[in-house]
Amino acid sequence: MLRSMYSGVSGMRGFQTKLDVIGNNIANVNTVGFKAGRVMFKDILSQSMSGVTAPVEGTTGGVNAKQVGLGVAVSAIDTIHTPGSAMTTNVPTDLRIDGDGFFIVKPSSESDASYLTRAGNFTLDANRQLVNADGMLVASSEGEVPIQLDEAVTAFSISQSGEIVAIGADGNATGTGTFIGVAKVTNPGGLEKVGGNLYRVTANANADGTFEPTTAANAELGTGAIISGQLEMSNVDLTNEFTEMIVAQRGFQANSKIITTSDDILQEVVNLKR
Repeated sequence: MLRSMYSGVSGMRGFQTKLDVIGNNIANVNTVGFKAGRVMFKDILSQSMSGVTAPVEGTTGGVNAKQVGLGVAVSAIDTIHTPGSAMTTNVPTDLRIDGDGFFIVKPSSESDASYLTRAGNFTLDANRQLVNADGMLVASSEGEVPIQLDEAVTAFSISQSGEIVAIGADGNATGTGTFIGVAKVTNPGGLEKVGGNLYRVTANANADGTFEPTTAANAELGTGAIISGQLEMSNVDLTNEFTEMIVAQRGFQANSKIITTSDDILQEVVNLKR
């Protein structure tokens, strides 16, 4: 069989994967805290028809190798952790990290599992606990859950360092000493997506596969400030996504044409014997 046919098949598979990623990006264009993905390609090991010949000084010149490529493969599907645009909601429990860092959430107070997220659309439940949209508990800067407001607190605000500030009936603000936890990750691209705007820490995100909760606006660790009343929207750029969609579509069509042409050539070979 012709090598070009298998090269065309590999190209179609690669561009199909690219279209899958683009489709997911466009579907999440309005998802809070979503980070877009991208597909990178690499060539497959080439088949050598002949090797390299070294030159002999004063006698013969060198000859380059003759190699035929065997197609393309997906080298990486990256998650782009650039910041998304800010959407002002004026809801005190809507939080946005202005810089690096992730919020920490846990499924329950008894669970040892912790997840990271950039989606700060939090609310207070019936027990006055700070939770995300799926009911997961938001962790403090000590890694403890839940963050629970006292019954005496009738109003509150959240500072840029993540401290919950209680506002009394007289209008005076008093710090509660409770800070919303933030985690810094060395390589955000190494985080594993688990759905629901959540990430799991891996050994390629932080060296030991764990993280230490800290406070926001920590200059020493480089965590960003928490902005209350705002949400970080998706960082998907529709202009770029539709442009890449056109490129992927044309690439898919070109590779399908390679298969069609290779099939025509094989048909001619078969017709040599009549």
